[in-house]
Amino acid sequence: MALSSARKAAVATAAVAALVGVSFAASASEAAPGQAVHPATAPAPAAAKHSASAHRKVPTTVTQLIGNGRVDGHRWSVALEFHRTFPKGYTPPKLPDGTAPQGSSLLCQRMYIGGIRIDHQGGPWADCQPVNGTHDPRAAGEMGLWGLHDKGLSGSRLMVSNPETNVAYGTLTLSDGTHVKATTATLPGTTYRAWAAPIPNGHTITAVDQYDTHHNRLTHDTNWR
Repeated sequence: MALSSARKAAVATAAVAALVGVSFAASASEAAPGQAVHPATAPAPAAAKHSASAHRKVPTTVTQLIGNGRVDGHRWSVALEFHRTFPKGYTPPKLPDGTAPQGSSLLCQRMYIGGIRIDHQGGPWADCQPVNGTHDPRAAGEMGLWGLHDKGLSGSRLMVSNPETNVAYGTLTLSDGTHVKATTATLPGTTYRAWAAPIPNGHTITAVDQYDTHHNRLTHDTNWR
């Protein structure tokens, strides 16, 4: 049966469409894994993958080793631990006026001598403090002596400083004339930082000094024992 010009055009159009469909299907089946086969749809999964990757790069808990070594034959270590939100099981302590300290994140100082965590008797959140996010200035400027006996006044002890941002390192001068140097380390993604140094049993502290990156002395303290 003869076909009209319009009918011929319709049949030709259908044939071309079918051929294009077969070619696209073949290209899709032969494409290498992960290769985009249609420019319009490729950005969507790539964007989703980037979003998921970015989400994975923000851990809820970050830990940074501040210092470690041996003192009196025992291993010691100090680390800072940051929780972006209050961890499960943590309840902020009450202040003397009955209110809770401000903060939605938690900063912990984990200190060990001989495998025993200092202040472990206070529970898993001892030596932790609420802070406002990753840049709370209240966490800087403190220094303390820590130990397993007599509140850090005897036995093997640790001096831990949470210095201002311009402090690069600290040094202890001990009663026997020795000097102990400790470099400041910072928690990644935060401004929380510290340095830590050990004090052997039977030794006392003559001076604690802190320096900037140019070795200029910033503080000099002789009140520690």
